[in-house]
Amino acid sequence: MDILRFATAGSVDDGKSTLIGRLLFDSKAIFEDQLEAVERTSRDRGTEYTDLSLLTDGLRAEREQGITIDVAYRYFATPKRKFIIADTPGHIQYTRNMVTGASTADLAIILIDARKGVLEQSRRHAFLTTLLRVPHLVLAVNKMDLVDYSEARFEEIREEFTAFASKLNASDLTFIPISALHGDNVVSRSENMPWYEGSSLLHHLENVHIASDRNLVDVRFPVQYVIRPHSATSQELHDYRGYAGQVAGGVLKPGDEVLHLPSGLTTTITGIDTFDGPVEEAFAPMSVTLRLGDDIDISRGDMICRPNNQPQAAQEIDAMICWMADGLKLQPRSKLIIKHTTRTARALVRDLHYRLDVNTLHRDESATALGLNEIGRVALRTTQPLFVDDYARNRLTGGFILIDEATNGTVGAGMIVDAR
Repeated sequence: MDILRFATAGSVDDGKSTLIGRLLFDSKAIFEDQLEAVERTSRDRGTEYTDLSLLTDGLRAEREQGITIDVAYRYFATPKRKFIIADTPGHIQYTRNMVTGASTADLAIILIDARKGVLEQSRRHAFLTTLLRVPHLVLAVNKMDLVDYSEARFEEIREEFTAFASKLNASDLTFIPISALHGDNVVSRSENMPWYEGSSLLHHLENVHIASDRNLVDVRFPVQYVIRPHSATSQELHDYRGYAGQVAGGVLKPGDEVLHLPSGLTTTITGIDTFDGPVEEAFAPMSVTLRLGDDIDISRGDMICRPNNQPQAAQEIDAMICWMADGLKLQPRSKLIIKHTTRTARALVRDLHYRLDVNTLHRDESATALGLNEIGRVALRTTQPLFVDDYARNRLTGGFILIDEATNGTVGAGMIVDAR
């Protein structure tokens, strides 16, 4: 059974938490004691209905303020598919949290209040999800019950958002009118909107095709760990040498010729091992151990690929960066640690090309620094080559994080645009 990771985004009070609560409740993914606690809290607050948003707003501060602050992960499953939900905050001051939640998502749900229409935040969320190359986008027009389930209002919002999305790189866009509070079109089709001929939200989540979203063309295997069982009892195990890691792209099979970077030496795969035993092929995002035909000096941070299809070995990198540090700015001459796949190096910020206004998409080329939650295009130079692809081609080998040397804390997330 495959897993769909999806992120939710929306402005304050658009109903993200209620929607997730409704999905969990209607798909019977919550326990009776959880429901009783939510019903009790709802009664204590004097609300006439069970406030399903309380199922997801886990932090006390979130419950007290009625807002979502941090990324909350929730898990549920239906007979067709498993789901991991990243509930991301809507406020602009939590842009970094949204970037974190959406960076690994296969699909993003952007909620829009049917009464308010497409807001500045809606445009910002759509831009961020397309910047992060989330392959599938669902625009859920919520609170349709408050506009009398009006088809005209839904079409108006759809036209306005479609016009904006044409400026973005949105490959798969779906519009669904819903009422999270009453469950219309969330798990089952709504009788209140007979004019809507599409599927319910859960049906769409269960059936959206994600297998082809991953790069199955470019073989990329960043080595995470070299396995040598020194204390093995049998000679066969004692001679074992395997290279463990997560497949970042392509398909690997025993007998395939592969190339090792940085040495440039070629060898063949003699076997692929997993926790459950040997397999005949491996593809992203499987975690496997490769056995190779030749003894090559391979260590953590190295890359295994195809001889005729190699990533760029680059030390000059241009990237879009979301700055996540509070109290520390990213500016030219800043020195940081860069972690790309399993490889770590030091990096110098050579230039800040521009800061991007995520609401208007305006490029401010006079900017001298990036502050907390700001996004800009930056030129970096690394102390050793990184084996990279453009983020548009491969999110795993095209993404990286920046770490502060002094605190060892993550201060930025980057998406590679160009490398040489």
